[in-house]
Amino acid sequence: MFVVTLTAGVVFGLSAGFSPGPLLTFLISQTLRYGTREGIKVAIAPLLTDLPIILLTVFLLTRLAHYQTLLGLLSLIGGLFVLYLAYQTFRTGKLETDVQEIKCGSLSRGVIVNFLNPHPYLFWLSVGAPTMVKAWAEDRSSAIAFVTSFYLCLIGSKVFLAILAGNSRRLVTGKAYTYLMRFLGILLLIFSIFLLRDGLILLGL
Repeated sequence: MFVVTLTAGVVFGLSAGFSPGPLLTFLISQTLRYGTREGIKVAIAPLLTDLPIILLTVFLLTRLAHYQTLLGLLSLIGGLFVLYLAYQTFRTGKLETDVQEIKCGSLSRGVIVNFLNPHPYLFWLSVGAPTMVKAWAEDRSSAIAFVTSFYLCLIGSKVFLAILAGNSRRLVTGKAYTYLMRFLGILLLIFSIFLLRDGLILLGL
């Protein structure tokens, strides 16, 4: 269980960190305009915005732990959501580095961008929180490993991209980035299959 949840945290964290989206677009723009330091400030925004989401979704799911049908439906929704992420990740091309003038204030603006992004809410409700609750019931260290590896990889990958963007645009728009996203897309596809399977089992199908 420990290895599975640790691996899941790494895969989900890396895919979320490297995938294009509002926060990554803002990170690249701030880095190119104001330097690597401002990009890193944007990268740590999820640490400030996600905690309330995690606490709320985990609290709700612990109160619904005996409702197998509902948990099965959530697992199916999570599987479909991860399948969608796999599709989007696999189709990812180069990152856009043509940016508009944006005022500095990277951390506060990054918090707002991430707070208004629906993906963290969908992820923690349908995938993250159910994984944590299940892992906590079997082995608490597994739940801790999932959250820790997820955020280390999420923040680490965004910091890595900020450093690359701060030194060379070419490094974040080359073929290596495309190949990485396709590899992560395949891993996400595998995890979506596991989630869909768990959902069907919980529903007795």
